[in-house]
Amino acid sequence: MSTNVKALGIFSGGLDSILAALLLRAQGIDVYCVTFVTPFFDAEKAIEMAAYYNLPLQIQDISVPHLAMLKNPRYGYGRNMNPCIDCHAQMFTMAAHIMEQEGYDFLFSGEVIGQRPKSQNRDALQSVNKASGCGDKILRPLSAKCLPITRMEEEGLVDRERLEDIQGRSRKGQATLAEHLGVDKYPTSGGGCLLTENSFSARLRYLFKDQPECTPRDVEVLKHGRAFRLSTTAMLSLGRKKSDNERLIGFAGAELPTMRNENFSGPTGVLCGTPTQEDLALAAALIAAYGKGKDEDSVMVRIENCGAQTQFLQVIPLSREQAVTMQL
Repeated sequence: MSTNVKALGIFSGGLDSILAALLLRAQGIDVYCVTFVTPFFDAEKAIEMAAYYNLPLQIQDISVPHLAMLKNPRYGYGRNMNPCIDCHAQMFTMAAHIMEQEGYDFLFSGEVIGQRPKSQNRDALQSVNKASGCGDKILRPLSAKCLPITRMEEEGLVDRERLEDIQGRSRKGQATLAEHLGVDKYPTSGGGCLLTENSFSARLRYLFKDQPECTPRDVEVLKHGRAFRLSTTAMLSLGRKKSDNERLIGFAGAELPTMRNENFSGPTGVLCGTPTQEDLALAAALIAAYGKGKDEDSVMVRIENCGAQTQFLQVIPLSREQAVTMQL
């Protein structure tokens, strides 16, 4: 096998991506990793695991192009709002740009045939190869022996005999390989992507329907606390706790309207979309409903970042029953 081979892997920090990277490194290949970040998945696991196994890692935020893809995925969604085939193809396309710029020989991932019925069957992997435009540069070390031989194997960059033939949903093959490679730390399997979650997907559908031009900032606001649909043009997010309030304020910046009770403690609210005056009044009543002044006859609510000056609205708090019917 050739020496000084450099491979770039799409790395989530999960067991499969760890095994794929270490399996190639065991062949003497110089392994590097990249993890992509969007509002729907972060780099926390990848950073921790890359550091633990001494894998060089770069992080790229792809929020804007990823959101554009998500609004109209070529291959559609999974059970919820997860466009896994399109997402994987987009990541490989972006990884291919890095490969060309930085001189890697090929790309790899921890995908396993049959592990996920929609996104990791043979047809799906072939669709990813085709849609990414770099299929001849993609190696899947954990299932390589179940797949057609790649150019990298034919040219001797990788020893096919030292790759694996893992397939299906059982984790026994990974467990055996982990023991062989000395992998003694990894996150539990599953989770990690908000787009696979029922409750968040329902919120996101409303956001896309009512605000088709929504931005990653709007999605970030939608993630934290309670979400309410005010009208077909506006949504409100209310923090459930102090950390939610702090995050919402941070994402709102000086661009999105923020709201809070003026004389009582309570949640911070952030508005997305293009709220009308009626939307503002309804949002203020919701803010009041979840604050300490919820039993008062009326409450003053402060509104900032909504026009040149701070506004104040005196509102009657909604009943909790009314508020719940509006929650997404």
